[in-house]
Amino acid sequence: MTEQKAPSKGILKKFIIALVLIIIVLLGFTGFNYYLKYFGPNVTGKQEYLYIHTGATFDQVLKTIQEQDMVKDTASFNWAAVNMNYPKRVKPGRYHLHRGMGNRKLINMLASGTQEPVQLEFHGLRQKEQFAGFVSKKIEPDSTAIINLLDSASYVSKYGFTTDDVYTIFMPNSYQLYWNTSPEKFFEKMYANYEKFWTPERKQQAAALNLTLPHVSILASIVDAEALHDDEMPAVAGLYLNRLKKGMTLDADPTVIFALNDFTIKRVLTRYLSYNSPYNTYLHKGLPPGPIMMPSVAAVKAVLNYQKNDYLYMCAKADFSGYHAFATNVADHLVNAHKFQQALNERNIMR
Repeated sequence: MTEQKAPSKGILKKFIIALVLIIIVLLGFTGFNYYLKYFGPNVTGKQEYLYIHTGATFDQVLKTIQEQDMVKDTASFNWAAVNMNYPKRVKPGRYHLHRGMGNRKLINMLASGTQEPVQLEFHGLRQKEQFAGFVSKKIEPDSTAIINLLDSASYVSKYGFTTDDVYTIFMPNSYQLYWNTSPEKFFEKMYANYEKFWTPERKQQAAALNLTLPHVSILASIVDAEALHDDEMPAVAGLYLNRLKKGMTLDADPTVIFALNDFTIKRVLTRYLSYNSPYNTYLHKGLPPGPIMMPSVAAVKAVLNYQKNDYLYMCAKADFSGYHAFATNVADHLVNAHKFQQALNERNIMR
């Protein structure tokens, strides 16, 4: 009887060993498959950034990833995302993709909203429409959304601005912000920088000039448009402040060009001076209602730290150096103006 049972025990033992090996292989395969789906390299690196718009659903995110060939295996990404409950945790933003990222690392980044900030730098943009177009290329809101906010009297008045002078809030600088920043959050960030610039000392300087903060920037925009060289800005600012104190019109050519909305003009002709616009400082005394360009920080500082002089007139120098010939009286100014007009004629610059 004993000799007959031995073979059956051997078969059972082999069966158990085989079963254990199969289980180990299956577990190994499952584990390896699990590893690949979560940790295996999947991001292709064909796109540097994944942009997820505000309000986007998981299906829309998945469609973007698939259409732009961002991952090698969309099915594994979808499987991992569902298992990590990402469809309920979609956050808008601009996400930096790295070639070889696994699904788990990618999904954790997306679900936590870990974005790379956008670097935004601007200066010298003439009009707020131009500015809005520039900014909209860097962040999610389009130019219309930004303009609508700046044209909202009820919104900008809360910060002490009008729709005409609100553009003075934007000061040239380098900023970091997230791509999905809303127009309101963007405005708040710009206002915070504006408040930081206007220290108590600078506010006192503005008050000493009998100018509001927006008025300082409006005058600075004219100074900036006139002076090609920063070292001449304080003298130009002093001249315009003299004219303001005397109740004279500013007679600033750049304001006429702005009013005409023709920035190709190189020679302001007499017929242009009668163009009816609140920005035409040949027709209207005082400052225009808003800036004629985004003034540089140097121009704003030049107004606050203006040069005390007796100048009332200026004309570009005939040597085209970018500097001006200043005068305290009409007679001297006419001599300077005649020299410059001759120089324009010699170069055939007629408009």
